[in-house]
Amino acid sequence: MSALTASNVVRPVVGSRSLTVSEAFGPTFQGEGPSLGRRCSFLRLGGCNLACSWCDTPYTWDWRGRNGAVYDPRVELRRLSVDEVWTDLRARGAEMLVLSGGEPLLQQDSLIPLLELCRSAAWRIEVETAGTVIPALRVAQLVDQFNVSPKLANSNNQRAHRYRAEAIDALAATGKAIWKFVVVDTTDLEEVGQLVDRHQLRPVYVMPEGVTAEIVVSRSRELVDPVLARGWNLTTRLHILLFGSKRGV
Repeated sequence: MSALTASNVVRPVVGSRSLTVSEAFGPTFQGEGPSLGRRCSFLRLGGCNLACSWCDTPYTWDWRGRNGAVYDPRVELRRLSVDEVWTDLRARGAEMLVLSGGEPLLQQDSLIPLLELCRSAAWRIEVETAGTVIPALRVAQLVDQFNVSPKLANSNNQRAHRYRAEAIDALAATGKAIWKFVVVDTTDLEEVGQLVDRHQLRPVYVMPEGVTAEIVVSRSRELVDPVLARGWNLTTRLHILLFGSKRGV
């Protein structure tokens, strides 16, 4: 696949009407954030510019085994035309699309034709992003909601890689961003607070890290009081509670 490099980043083909896709699935439910429980389809794109140690989708980017398992991009990723992707998504019957990854904004120029098709069909569009890529103006116009999840020190990414102030400010300026922070325990909330105060982020959602129902519930219970005290919101991970770490649901 010519679009792939030896790194975990997929290089988009400029002007292309094709996307590097990991998987598409649905109809299912949005599992996180303010749209939790809403009926939708997912399009998961390949490639990422980060390498979170707790990532639950390493098959979209981990070609070197940084998180323990080596995935083969020739097996995990497919180059599909926008028309092929659109035909697949329409057949799924959901009128809300969640774009995820990896980091979907790495392919944002190639995404524009797909987003325009979704908009022409009056679909709702949400984008899951780590907040390190500035959205193109046209993308910001077409998307209904950016679910921005700036990565904390608990992700084990270098700060220079996971924190891009200009990207956070650009996403905030769209007026379409919600801020979803993955925390391991209550000690992470201080770092969340620093980012929230520095960039005046609203609304804020705290989400427990975990890929089993037991861990998600346990950490959620620990977070209830301190999150309430800070005036933030708490989101669970519905897909983990329902399906565990099963892919494609």
